[in-house]
Amino acid sequence: MLKIGIVGLGFMGQMHYRCWKARDDAQIVAICDANKHIIEDSRKVVGNIEGAENAIDFTKSNIYHDFKKMLAEETLDAISLTLPTYLHAACTAEALESGVNVLCEKPMGLNLAECDSMIAAAKSSGKVLQIGHCVRFWPEYAKTKEIVSGGEYGRVLAATFQRLSEVPTWSCDNWIMNEQRSGGVVLDLHIHDTDFVQYMFGMPRAVCSFAGKDGKGRLAHVVTQYLYDNNSVITAEGGWAMTPAFGFEMSFNIVQEKATIVYDCTREPAFKVCPAKGEAFTPEVQQGDGYILEIEHFVRAIKGEKITPVTTLEASRDSVRIVEAEKQSIQTGKIVPIE
Repeated sequence: MLKIGIVGLGFMGQMHYRCWKARDDAQIVAICDANKHIIEDSRKVVGNIEGAENAIDFTKSNIYHDFKKMLAEETLDAISLTLPTYLHAACTAEALESGVNVLCEKPMGLNLAECDSMIAAAKSSGKVLQIGHCVRFWPEYAKTKEIVSGGEYGRVLAATFQRLSEVPTWSCDNWIMNEQRSGGVVLDLHIHDTDFVQYMFGMPRAVCSFAGKDGKGRLAHVVTQYLYDNNSVITAEGGWAMTPAFGFEMSFNIVQEKATIVYDCTREPAFKVCPAKGEAFTPEVQQGDGYILEIEHFVRAIKGEKITPVTTLEASRDSVRIVEAEKQSIQTGKIVPIE
């Protein structure tokens, strides 16, 4: 039985709690959050996607408000580290050095230096560090990667990805809206699609990005074209300035020579392949969601099973690297090479 700790019990922490709670081979023995009123406040958590609504059973876990104390007193196999981004690097290193495997939420870090320090800590400790890029595991996205890689419908001519949300006002102390702590909309939200673009098509040779700002001068909406040598048109749009009535949308349209693959979480059916000949159809996908499946992947890695990595630390670092180039393109109004 794996002994698990949840570090940071906001919206994403509760999402991880749900996934670990559903496993027969894991027990959540510790929950750590700096909030002294976390038991009461956990009932108020909201986010932009379903899955974290159920109440937390605090009677089965030891509650901590000090991360060092939890690491010292508990014998943990692994933690889900779902803290604000600016705490990822230091807390990940501390846990790894304590002999604990770490599933750290995306993005990996605020910058490449933090990512490098996390990679070094993982190599030094010999423990497993996985970054929670859940979209790589999302059943419809994973199936699309499989279809495109299989080549049945020819090469990709164009692909557009969208991730649109209302203003994320649900974070503790409103840390998400502080670009110094979260990296802002590009690093916190848009990186989901940046990472999947990298996963699908490899590293782009350059990016060209534009962004709109909110009333306080913060980046609120970004559009990026990822430039490749094969002339395919790959674009991703991300924003968290949508009105509350809009809600949340994650979607894509992938145009191949012999089919178009579409996904839109707001539609029914959400996922379908539209071949050049014949009727549109919805392929079978793996059961569960991206959070459940990324944790399954993490557990198999902890247990030493031979698995094909869906994500790597280097890939997670590279996604931060691409985002940094996107931010530079926004600031300069120029195409920025990925070096």
